[in-house]
Amino acid sequence: MTGPLKLNPLLMDGGPLGPISVSGVVSGLRLTQDNAFPGDKSSRLDLSNGQLIVQLTQGPVQFYAQAGAYSLPSLGTPYFTAGDVNGDTFGVLPIAYVKIVPSANFNIQAGKLYTLQGGENTFTFMNFNVERGLLWNQTNAVNRGVQANYARGLFSVSVSLNDGYYSGKYNWVSATVGYAVSPNDTITAGAAANLGRTRKTSFATPLPQSNGEVYVLGWTHTKGPLTVQFYAQVTRLPRDRSLGISRRASTYGAAVLGKYTVAKEFSVAGRAEYIQSTGSPANGAPSLLYGAGSGAWSLTVTPTWQRGILFVRGEGSYVRANSVVPGFGLGPDFDRRAQVRALIEGGILF
Repeated sequence: MTGPLKLNPLLMDGGPLGPISVSGVVSGLRLTQDNAFPGDKSSRLDLSNGQLIVQLTQGPVQFYAQAGAYSLPSLGTPYFTAGDVNGDTFGVLPIAYVKIVPSANFNIQAGKLYTLQGGENTFTFMNFNVERGLLWNQTNAVNRGVQANYARGLFSVSVSLNDGYYSGKYNWVSATVGYAVSPNDTITAGAAANLGRTRKTSFATPLPQSNGEVYVLGWTHTKGPLTVQFYAQVTRLPRDRSLGISRRASTYGAAVLGKYTVAKEFSVAGRAEYIQSTGSPANGAPSLLYGAGSGAWSLTVTPTWQRGILFVRGEGSYVRANSVVPGFGLGPDFDRRAQVRALIEGGILF
């Protein structure tokens, strides 16, 4: 979790296993938007999280399990309710893994893991903002596979063999490296790629992205009440005529996110980002945004209040698309270029 929200875990006696941490979140949101997509609504009330987290963090064999319902709101895309998202994405047990810890510097995880790539986490309560951003829409969120982690001093590295965009085919390799250049600054670099070919396509496994590559470079600065995160991201999709991809395509994007703690119980977060795709409809390039060659930018502001287990967050966001291809835009007729959203999320964290 990057904050500003904080869990309030309970410690339970696990007998010979040691203390087991139990935490969770129950929250709902109310969202209002203009230019809703077909099948979406201009206003809706939904469960954003109903999740329980159980973990063992001591000993040579540890585990983590996160179960329950969730929605995954993201900018510039239709809003899907928690009831639909669970069945179409990662199920009622989205994250679950075993962790083998032979030493203080090295461990191996196996199971359903959080992705190593991208600048934002998967679920609403884990991030500066309630909604995920435009760059997040291009990356995967949950992998099934094996991951090795090593850390010593200021340096850390993680490498994973996994199924990429939740395809069930273990042909993705992902890695990230981190280095603390100062007490307040950390840089990270990551890369991931499909080493084979994935023909499966679904809501969680988009065919173009599932056969591509992801590169991320980030910097995080923390000092006192201020946290600033900047990252640049590139995705590449090689040509593969057997998959119906006749032209190479890429996206190039950058985002800056920040959080400032105004008082003990109150903070304000924001995000600004821009992303551009390559190609054009004339040369047959695939659509990775709002048609081949399109781009978009967004602004998001999220004030947050938390006292103990209670929290409330408000959020306003604006998305503006450019070079939109007819039939690939926003709105009920896929011809709009902008969308404004306002939402409030509240609940309990324990």
